[in-house]
Amino acid sequence: MFSKFKNNVKVTKDVGWLLPGLEVKRWFFLIFLGSIMIVLGFMVLANVNVRPVYMILGIIRKAALILPSNFLAALFILIGSVIFFKGWQKTTLSIMDMDNKKGNDSILEKLYRRRKLNKGAKIVAIGGGTGLSMLLRGIKKYTNNITAIVTVGDDGGSSGRLREEMGILPPGDIRNCIAALADDEDLITELFQYRFKNGEGLEGHSFGNLFLTALCSITGDMVRAVKESSNVLNIRGVVLPATLDDMKLAAKFEDGRVIHGESNIPEAHGKIKRLFTEPEHCHALPEAIAAIHDADLIILGPGSLYTSVIPNLLVDGIVDAIEKSHAKKIYVCNIMTQPGETDNYSVASHVNALLTHANGKKIIDAVLVNDSLPDNISEGYAKSGSVPVRLDMENIVPIGIEVVSQKLILENKQGLVRHSSHRVARAVYYWYRRSVKR
Repeated sequence: MFSKFKNNVKVTKDVGWLLPGLEVKRWFFLIFLGSIMIVLGFMVLANVNVRPVYMILGIIRKAALILPSNFLAALFILIGSVIFFKGWQKTTLSIMDMDNKKGNDSILEKLYRRRKLNKGAKIVAIGGGTGLSMLLRGIKKYTNNITAIVTVGDDGGSSGRLREEMGILPPGDIRNCIAALADDEDLITELFQYRFKNGEGLEGHSFGNLFLTALCSITGDMVRAVKESSNVLNIRGVVLPATLDDMKLAAKFEDGRVIHGESNIPEAHGKIKRLFTEPEHCHALPEAIAAIHDADLIILGPGSLYTSVIPNLLVDGIVDAIEKSHAKKIYVCNIMTQPGETDNYSVASHVNALLTHANGKKIIDAVLVNDSLPDNISEGYAKSGSVPVRLDMENIVPIGIEVVSQKLILENKQGLVRHSSHRVARAVYYWYRRSVKR
């Protein structure tokens, strides 16, 4: 059997080529018609003896006296079509064989996916960190029309070092999103994510970060560098930094402290009152604003609330664009609290933090929450002070936000709580489809 297509219907490989939406059947007919005309033309031009044609017609005439004409015609059409189609298919696949060897999918699967997914919903995913790249791995199975808007406030690790030494936007989150949207999980993608474990000056850096840094230096533009990198990995969608300004994060805590730098904020261990950027006004990338205006679905999160999701809302123009967009809007809430950032936060606390930093504007219609936890949840969470995010409906209802509750975790034997990219993407997409119908 070939694979499960739309509506979970199984079809064989050969019949799969006749599925609607592939836009190939019309070309079969044209090739067939053209082939007949070419053969007849050459026969007339060369004065070829057409006696064999008359003989075949004679045999058909005799057969018609024995068999019903409709049956005979259908039989000949079927046999001729099968022979023609098989020859065309084998020829085409032979030509494309080298491309097909790059992945495990057949040409038919790739063609079906491209045709169908190109017509999918226009989705904008906003966030950063591992949460956004996790979401993208799942959502790319539903559409090719994806725009990932990525925060650029990172100042730690490899990204922070490159930002400080090279004066570029931190490439780490952008790199993760490009890899997540790659069409094939092949060697090039693995190379892009490879992190050097030793080597003076190289240790801790990922190849993708260095690649983006080099391209940025060559092109003088991070957006163009991202575009060229995306072409190398043949990604399904577009990855955009939220801003090209040198944005740095700072947080004011309820005890009056002001902590500067994204990597320092969780280490301060306090309740964050307000997050802000330095400089105060960072201008959104025009392409990001255009994508939000044109979106059918906007997804915020999941990811670190104050260092991955909210920073995008602080960029001038992002919140206004989300509010004015006619897209459906959903926030994917974290499963566990993050020590030093969202200690003791409930679902309502996460939502209220988003709305506060959006100046009270309606930027989400619903919140997606996990309703299942492993029985053997790892003891490491309790030791670090991380607990499951509590769903407090009594505080959510007054906000007027729809709650979508489903199992979102990835199964594992270690008791680790991780989002499943497949389950999150499926839950988000089906909520969107239901919302559109309503």
